[in-house]
Amino acid sequence: MTVRLAFMLFAVLLACAFALVTSQHKARKLYVELQKEQAAAKQLDDEWGQLQLEQGTWATHGRIERIATRELGMRLPPPGRVEVVPAARPGVSP
Repeated sequence: MTVRLAFMLFAVLLACAFALVTSQHKARKLYVELQKEQAAAKQLDDEWGQLQLEQGTWATHGRIERIATRELGMRLPPPGRVEVVPAARPGVSP
């Protein structure tokens, strides 16, 4: 009976060792994947910053005015045709 018990304990020991090695391998693999995803997130964050900077450049008042004048043929109206409309204040009805 002792040989049988020793064999069973040895089998349990091998199963635990195999489970430990497998879980360590999986943990390392997941850590590498996490590092890759964090690098991709940083790259996307950098790209987002660049796009916001580019959007700010394309939307400058001077550029818009230049395009309106040159490409669309727009011009300022004569002073007599300009009407100033007061901005509505939040919570105040007209």
